[in-house]
Amino acid sequence: MGGVQLPRTTRSTAGFTPEHVDSLVSVLDLVRSGTARTRPEIGRRSGLGRTVVTQRVNQLIDRGLLEEGELGPSSGGRAPRELRFRARAGVILAAELGATSIGAGVTDLAGTVLAEHEEAADIAQGPERILGRVEELFDELLTQVRASGGPRSIWGVGIGLPGPVEFATGRPSAPPIMPGWDGYPVRDRFTTRYNAPVWVDNEVNAMALGELRAGSARGQRDILYIKIGTGIGSGLVSGGRLHRGSQGCAGDIGHAAVADDTEVVCRCGNTGCLEAYAGGAAIARDGEAAAREGRSEYLAGVLADAGRVTAADVARAAQSGDRTSVELLTRAGRLVGSLLATLVSFYNPALVIIGGGVAGAGDLLLAAVRESVYRRSLPLATRELRITRSTLSDRAGLVGAAFMVIDELFTAERLAHWVEAGAPAGRPSLVEVPLRTPLF
Repeated sequence: MGGVQLPRTTRSTAGFTPEHVDSLVSVLDLVRSGTARTRPEIGRRSGLGRTVVTQRVNQLIDRGLLEEGELGPSSGGRAPRELRFRARAGVILAAELGATSIGAGVTDLAGTVLAEHEEAADIAQGPERILGRVEELFDELLTQVRASGGPRSIWGVGIGLPGPVEFATGRPSAPPIMPGWDGYPVRDRFTTRYNAPVWVDNEVNAMALGELRAGSARGQRDILYIKIGTGIGSGLVSGGRLHRGSQGCAGDIGHAAVADDTEVVCRCGNTGCLEAYAGGAAIARDGEAAAREGRSEYLAGVLADAGRVTAADVARAAQSGDRTSVELLTRAGRLVGSLLATLVSFYNPALVIIGGGVAGAGDLLLAAVRESVYRRSLPLATRELRITRSTLSDRAGLVGAAFMVIDELFTAERLAHWVEAGAPAGRPSLVEVPLRTPLF
């Protein structure tokens, strides 16, 4: 990592013991999450003694991570002073790259988006062009935030990519729709540019994390996030933690086989993949075929006017009552639902969240997914199962990429390396600090 040497121990330069750091993290997490707002509440929630709570709070205030606010409600004695996490102490740069779009943003340390931008882009243009544009957007958004009096210090960078990512190295691994990206050092590039810790993950994992931290999955522990966009993927949360698998490619359902047909070739090179039949590109392909063959007057008009048919066009046609488009979306939903039913019976989540551009096109596809899942899954697995649309919509991946960084920075092992300085800015080697228990 640019020659930066890691400390030999997980203790900070101040000589904090692991127990000391654990108690600091416990206090900080209680305030960051809003679970406790006063010193007495922290003591009750954490089990720490009054003296220890006072010491840890003072240390966190001295280092600029907490601040005192208004007087809280009194329980009979002197009213306690409320505590607040200083979410504006720094910023996180976050980006979600899809097959056909770039979303970039700047958030505070609580994951609140301070500035953002989204634009169309083709991921197949390659890493140099796409990541160069991401850097331009980051710089423009940072200028906006700083001009409005926002935080200046960059605490970390989070990137979501539309393909398999080896999480340990931050490099894409043979991504089917990303020619020229295999093994590209995404983490190293942003580390060099911003001199901050950088984490890179699959975009669907970022979306799942965004829903878990700030969306419809808050408070849940076992969820499945299904993205139906140009491609199809899923993110798995088990016991409140994102499950990446041993190499980082858990949840790649888009390339699971759902048919024996050898004529439809997926972008990954195989045949029979779910994505090749139910993804946005597949719906657009079949919609355009229907237009050319005269099976849909609505889509034929779209093709004549625009020269092509998109999945969004098919969704609009379905909402207008076009029978062929209704059949296309219903078929796609049933295929997704059939595979999802297997996952529901196998994994038994409490919540399934459907997101992505195609999923947001209307209720027709979602209804078809639900029908297949409830019909084909084990009754016990679906007894309390909820299947719902994403509440964060297009923001899920962006917010999740920011929370990926925030969660990693505030682990006890990493906090021990930067708490004395008050910020992790300028410490890119934090990504290499080993965790006692893997976070995700």
